[in-house]
Amino acid sequence: MKNDITLENERVKLSPLALDNFEQLIPIASQEKLVQFSPSNIETPSSLKSYVETALQQLQASTSIPFIIYDKLHEKHAGCTRYMNMNLKNKVLHIGSTWIGREFQSTGLNTQMKKLMLDYAFNILNFEKVEFRIDERNIASRKAVEKLGCTLEGILRKDVYLLDGFKRNTCCYGLLREEWINKDQ
Repeated sequence: MKNDITLENERVKLSPLALDNFEQLIPIASQEKLVQFSPSNIETPSSLKSYVETALQQLQASTSIPFIIYDKLHEKHAGCTRYMNMNLKNKVLHIGSTWIGREFQSTGLNTQMKKLMLDYAFNILNFEKVEFRIDERNIASRKAVEKLGCTLEGILRKDVYLLDGFKRNTCCYGLLREEWINKDQ
């Protein structure tokens, strides 16, 4: 799968993630406890480069479409996100591996980005369901997807090991195409 998708509105631009992007993301990824609820290691330049390489391997396997996030308001790169675990047969994908720098959090950037991704997933890629997997303790992320109209479908207990060895409970949220299309009516 080739990632030539760019999603954009007046606030945010999601561009295809490329290997050389990791250098632009180092200042953001190195922020302390930025991904405390994630199993991803991005804190050092070498681990961030490996993270980007893995995302690009998933792109080649047609299971992921990774993006670099550009905040137009602040005129700088803000982090990464991706479509992942893409199940073409069942028309279900996840939006995840999202991380943005602290200065971009609670600014509306994440909401604008997710709306772009949901519109594209449902209306252009023709998926029928989008899922989000979130650490049970990550209340801010849980509230954010609930605000988008997602439903908590269940909790996977002791599901994923984090970098510090803690095994998290994962909240599974889902949004159906008809729920998104009819959301504002």
